[in-house]
Amino acid sequence: MSTACLESLAVRPRERSGAGGVALAATVGNMLGITPAISATIGVLLVPIAQDFHWPRAQVSGVLGLISLISAVVYPWVGRAMDRLGARTMLILGNLVFAASVAALALSRPSVPIFYGLFALVGVAGAFPSTAMFCKAVADWFDERRGLMLGVTAGVGNGVGATVMPILAGVLLGTVGWRGAYLGIAVVVAGLGFPVLFAFLRDAPRGSGAHGDALMEGLTLGEAARTSRFWLLLLGAAAGGGAMTAVFTHVVPILTDRGVGLGEATGIVALFALVTAGWQVVAGLIIDRWRSPRIMTPMYALAIVGLLLLQFGEGGLSRFAAGTMLGIGMGAEYAALPYFISRFFGLRHFGTITGALYGVVILVQGLAPFLMDMSFDARGSYAMASGVTAVVLTGAMGLFAMLPRAEAQE
Repeated sequence: MSTACLESLAVRPRERSGAGGVALAATVGNMLGITPAISATIGVLLVPIAQDFHWPRAQVSGVLGLISLISAVVYPWVGRAMDRLGARTMLILGNLVFAASVAALALSRPSVPIFYGLFALVGVAGAFPSTAMFCKAVADWFDERRGLMLGVTAGVGNGVGATVMPILAGVLLGTVGWRGAYLGIAVVVAGLGFPVLFAFLRDAPRGSGAHGDALMEGLTLGEAARTSRFWLLLLGAAAGGGAMTAVFTHVVPILTDRGVGLGEATGIVALFALVTAGWQVVAGLIIDRWRSPRIMTPMYALAIVGLLLLQFGEGGLSRFAAGTMLGIGMGAEYAALPYFISRFFGLRHFGTITGALYGVVILVQGLAPFLMDMSFDARGSYAMASGVTAVVLTGAMGLFAMLPRAEAQE
């Protein structure tokens, strides 16, 4: 997608030239972030690492929980630094440091402290060029089409990255092994990311015109935390994000436990992911039009129906519907959080507030799949966990319904 196309699609006269380049840079940056490069590839590289080190698979996949915990601690600090130093500097340096940390994984040894220590470095470095931080750059540049552009840059970027990176990892695994795969991923992260970010990413002008003045306004984290909006948004996003992530990571075991073939179950996961990426763009358009968190309620309702179909539905059509409905719910979740942070609390401290909220959400997303597996171990089925997840999604839907329209706070 060209920068001219992006600007004609989303920029209004009060927004600055170069916004399309920023959107392009953010999209590419999201393609190369920690979710596509690490989370999406661990499924490809997990078994060969476990076999090489003679470890249980859970010992390898446990690094994802470690990364979630680290992100919860690091994100608020990164967001605060970005508010002070600007997005361009932090994101460009973050891309290079993250690439170096991924390359360092090739040095892993069959030692739990070394292996987990290297992934801890990935977690810290990956917090810098993360989707949450690219949202800062996009929100600073776009006003009237902010929801759309947040959806495009995050949805398309993560969707393409999460599709391409596992394929790249698989090809490299077959030729140079898992260590070489991490080196190759690191080369792509820096080799593609650095030149694009350096050429196109810019900090938005401040104090010039209506939108420039808006960049100088907004609540601090402490002021935001004293409002009911902050806690409703935090609880709704954490509940919804945790529930949706737990379901996404368990689509295959839920379906295969019910006798569905592995190929079909994997296809439903792919459908889930594709709809999630596409619906972020659609949800962004809808949010721009209505500016109300209440638009989340029908989308979460569809996700609840999709979850019940996944667990209890019969036939290929019901499973197809389940994947589609769940993708709508997750896409809406991803699109809504950064948008309403910017509208409710302003842009001046957007990075700090986003880092704090995303840190909690990511922590919950790391814990929720573990709790779902604990339920399975206790009962031998995901039916009870699916029911509880549906209740949690209903609660998240209610929390979003309690929030006001964004204009009421501007």
